[in-house]
Amino acid sequence: MADTVKATQTVIKKYANRRLYHTGTSTYVTLEDLATMVQNGEDFVVYDARAGDDITRSVLTQIIFEQENKAGAENLLPVAFLRQLIRFYGDSMRTMVPSFLEFSMANFAKDQDGLREKFAHSFGPAAFQNAIEQSVRTNMTFFGDAMKMFTGFTPPAAGTQPPAPPAAPASFAGGELDDLKRQMLEMQQRLEALAKK
Repeated sequence: MADTVKATQTVIKKYANRRLYHTGTSTYVTLEDLATMVQNGEDFVVYDARAGDDITRSVLTQIIFEQENKAGAENLLPVAFLRQLIRFYGDSMRTMVPSFLEFSMANFAKDQDGLREKFAHSFGPAAFQNAIEQSVRTNMTFFGDAMKMFTGFTPPAAGTQPPAPPAAPASFAGGELDDLKRQMLEMQQRLEALAKK
């Protein structure tokens, strides 16, 4: 058992009282200690002290379970993923899942620094400002297209005075149509000014 373990791996023994013994430091450790070891890149193997069986997988699974319970809203494993994972236990594709997950996680870990930089660039203050500017431009385009649907209306070119609205039909009382057109032109000018900023 421990004789065949790689020299770089630490041996942890789990006793019947569920205590974990770190053979390298000759101290008892907790699951949280083991989680910290994993996060620090320290490789270890866990053996059942009585039977000598390798129980590393079940201990690591227990660490994930503890972390997921403690994380609250910051869980790593979405419910849909967990359900799909459970479905694979009886599936004929089961043998491919471990290799796929291991490959995916290895690539994700390898690209971690690049991803962090992209996220910082994408979600930083400048990105937020660019997103707002782009949103204003898009909204202006939609607004201009909507305004073109009104008969006889073309939006004024930037920097020009809008044309006077056409005379309202006699049947439309109180010049409400003129007021509406004037308000829409003013709104378009404001939106264009925002888009230029």
